[in-house]
Amino acid sequence: MTDTPTRGPRVGLFATCLMNLFRPNVGFAAIKLLEDAGCTVDVPESQTCCGQPGYNSGDYDAARALARQVIDAFEPFDYVVGPSGSCMATIRHDYPNLFADDPNWLPRAENLSKKSFELMSFLTDVLGETARIDARFDGTATYHDSCSGLRGLGIKGQPRALLGEVSGLKIREMEDSEVCCGFGGTFCVKYPEISEKMVDDKVRNILATGAGTVLGGDLGCLMNIAGRLKRINAPVQVFHAAEVLAGFADGAGIADAPKESR
Repeated sequence: MTDTPTRGPRVGLFATCLMNLFRPNVGFAAIKLLEDAGCTVDVPESQTCCGQPGYNSGDYDAARALARQVIDAFEPFDYVVGPSGSCMATIRHDYPNLFADDPNWLPRAENLSKKSFELMSFLTDVLGETARIDARFDGTATYHDSCSGLRGLGIKGQPRALLGEVSGLKIREMEDSEVCCGFGGTFCVKYPEISEKMVDDKVRNILATGAGTVLGGDLGCLMNIAGRLKRINAPVQVFHAAEVLAGFADGAGIADAPKESR
């Protein structure tokens, strides 16, 4: 009699809006990392935006409508995992608040909250040793800690531990890595002058490291930083950490023109 193979966790990938629109490579990288760790991964077509922009702007009715769709789409899974501390902090912390007065939806929101994780945290804190990294990236990188991931979900050491397993990669920490880059979702639209000053400070610290690459875990931050680096013609590439961990960082960086095929 043979033993029945142990089934890995069934994971629903939360495909963030920015990933879908601007950087689908991050999604492919996330799927590879999860599948390499033994997970069965699905991407529900019925999922929507997590509702964070509406929630942060006070449009709670719109946020609830989107949250209901997300809850419906991801309830069948063992876990919900997304490559964004911003979105996953919304699902974990804000969904229960949105439905605090709704006895029908509150238990569903709380259940989803408990099984929702940012990608780096899930690989490290939930999967642990089963999350094996087999990638190479020759170069020196610095890491930006996003506000939502760091302060909302306690993500700091997890990505650095995973990146430490990438062959050829050296991490050189920047000054004030935990300070906001100035994106802040709608903040950069409401207060563009302040946002520009903040990203200039961030870019100055990046350049001071001498690193050729910037890594992070939130596309909003990375697009903001990459855009500023591009405007000043700085020779620094920007990648989501998942792209490096999955071995998918051999193409153009964020905000770079696609590399021509040979």
